[in-house]
Amino acid sequence: MSAASQVGTFTIRPLDPLKDAELLHSWVTHPKAAYWMMQDAKLQDVEREYMAIAANEHHHAYLGFHDGEPAFLMEKYDPRYIELVGLYEPEPGDVGMHFLVAPTDTPVHGFTRAVITAVMESLFADPRTRRVVVEPDVTNNAVHALNEAVGFVPAREIDKPEKRALLSFCTRERFFNRHSLAARGVSI
Repeated sequence: MSAASQVGTFTIRPLDPLKDAELLHSWVTHPKAAYWMMQDAKLQDVEREYMAIAANEHHHAYLGFHDGEPAFLMEKYDPRYIELVGLYEPEPGDVGMHFLVAPTDTPVHGFTRAVITAVMESLFADPRTRRVVVEPDVTNNAVHALNEAVGFVPAREIDKPEKRALLSFCTRERFFNRHSLAARGVSI
């Protein structure tokens, strides 16, 4: 999948758990990735985690590139089987999502928003996807603002084994309405 934005071109490919583990390890253990909850992970832990995802038919990981350079991690999952089992009533076409932007010493204004937009475009490229579901930590205000910017609507707080999360949803229509308005320069 490839998408152009104001900050460059994004592409996404399936993650290779062994080939990409060293790169991912540097990302998920970085202090800026605290909400990823892998701060103390060893390289083998990251390999094991992403091998398990690769073996799971309901969970998929992707490596995202910005102008050809690795720049973000994206996961999509079926919330009927992963992450949210018993915590909400899934609807047909629901897809769960996580994303992590690589740490950088030279941030680019608007980059993370461009990444989440590319992630959402890739999820909605599948016509079966009707709604994207996320469950970020309730204290992660930065991601809540990003989610709202692309069209997520908070539903309620839920208790997961590892965190208190803000369950939020973004429908296909809401995302494309937001994305269309933003592309035309309309403040949202």
